Amino acid sequence: MSLSIRNQIAGTVTAVTTGEAMATVKVRLTGGQNITAAITTEAVKELGLAEGSAVKALVKSTEVSLATGPVEGLSIRNQIAGTVADVATGGAMASVKVDVEGGELTSAITKDAVEALKLAAGSSVVALIKSTEISLAAA
Repeated sequence: MSLSIRNQIAGTVTAVTTGEAMATVKVRLTGGQNITAAITTEAVKELGLAEGSAVKALVKSTEVSLATGPVEGLSIRNQIAGTVADVATGGAMASVKVDVEGGELTSAITKDAVEALKLAAGSSVVALIKSTEISLAAA
């Protein structure tokens, strides 16, 4: 199946914590980063997810925020360090490609944000992704 979701990074499930309706799934990405996905308990069962399962983490580019360094005092669990590879700006929006260990993330942010953060190729950034915005696919 082809998807329009640009951000697809392979990983391995390291832990699953289930609740009544929702579960958190911890994943070690190919590059060694750890992320958490919050998905339904039903999805965990349907995908057969357990420790050691191979998965792909999927994130829409509109759900990837960027910061110029790690952020403390924030409920967003997923902070992935990387380096800006490319910035393409339009009239209002921009597409920022970020190289991370084991892959690449694309972030769709405003042109104003790119300018305020002074983002350019080579800039160090941290991609911020809420756990509820990460989908998982069995690999």
